[in-house]
Amino acid sequence: MLVRSFFSSYSRLLAGISLAAVAIALGGCNEKVAQKHEESRPVLVATVHYEAQSPERSFVGTIKPRIETDMGFRVPGKVAKRLVEVGQTVDVDQPLATLDEIDLKLQAEQAVAEFGAATGVLAQAGAAEQRAKDLRAKGWATDAQLDSAKAAADEARARLDRAERSVELTKNSLSYATLVADTRGVVTATMIEPGQVVAAGQAAIRIARLGEKEAVVAIPETLLSRAKSGVATVTLWSESEKKHAAKLREIAPSADPATRTYLAKFSLPDAGDDVSLGMTATLTLADQATERVARLPLSALYSQGGDPSLYVVDDKGAISLKPVAVKSYDSNCVVISGGVDEGAKIVTLGVQKLDPGQKVRVVSSLSF
Repeated sequence: MLVRSFFSSYSRLLAGISLAAVAIALGGCNEKVAQKHEESRPVLVATVHYEAQSPERSFVGTIKPRIETDMGFRVPGKVAKRLVEVGQTVDVDQPLATLDEIDLKLQAEQAVAEFGAATGVLAQAGAAEQRAKDLRAKGWATDAQLDSAKAAADEARARLDRAERSVELTKNSLSYATLVADTRGVVTATMIEPGQVVAAGQAAIRIARLGEKEAVVAIPETLLSRAKSGVATVTLWSESEKKHAAKLREIAPSADPATRTYLAKFSLPDAGDDVSLGMTATLTLADQATERVARLPLSALYSQGGDPSLYVVDDKGAISLKPVAVKSYDSNCVVISGGVDEGAKIVTLGVQKLDPGQKVRVVSSLSF
């Protein structure tokens, strides 16, 4: 019994010594891990980017011609031919459509006949007037006869003038039977077909001039001042990397009753042939002159009795505390106007537990 009790006590002593050794070893490992963790603390960072204090606003618009004209016949008649199609490019004086000329030719022939009759009447009245003058000079005719002959001659001259103008008008009407383009452009719509009877001035062919193009967008009333004084640029959906300078040319005097927006037209003076009519575009409005600021998470700001500062991480993992100029505070971010450079990496979480010069390890996300 004494021997068994001795061995039992000895075993418990060895077990206690072993547990103590294991505890000491584990404690040393924890100290090393803690020391290593302290030397290279993982931190989340954000990159500083300065931009305009007033953010840019974008609107979807459509490319349209500055001048788009509805061409129409100047005389009524029946359409004989339509010579162009939608999308076709036309030049100056190119025929677009023609009317049936039968009635117009008859009117022209009638005017010529009336002109001939008026010429004959004038010749007869002029001779009678001259005879009346000769007889009155010899005393063989009265003043009343001379006045009557002179009035008949004046009427004949007026009738001849009227007939001459009628001939010119019928010639013009005959030329109006052919609708021609008055400018170089592209056909955007055709509203007539052969056989259709049209009235004078009725829209027949719509032509968009190939000169200046513009972007048409709807602007909300809250941004009218920026549209008038700001800097506008236009990018096409088909070529989003290229920007075109834009200038406000016209803005509607009243809002649309349904959308409560104002229709605005921005001219594109440098738009080339790659900017086609009907393309979808994005109009961007920015303030003409505004301070550039950076928006950073509010948790990145360090301030303990001193100026607001940020911890900046360099390429070697060392951090330094730099004071910044705070412009304003938002609900979850701070707006700064200077103090750190563009592209600098700043610590966004746990800044109260950091010290200047401490080594940190940048991580992309937190893990638990």
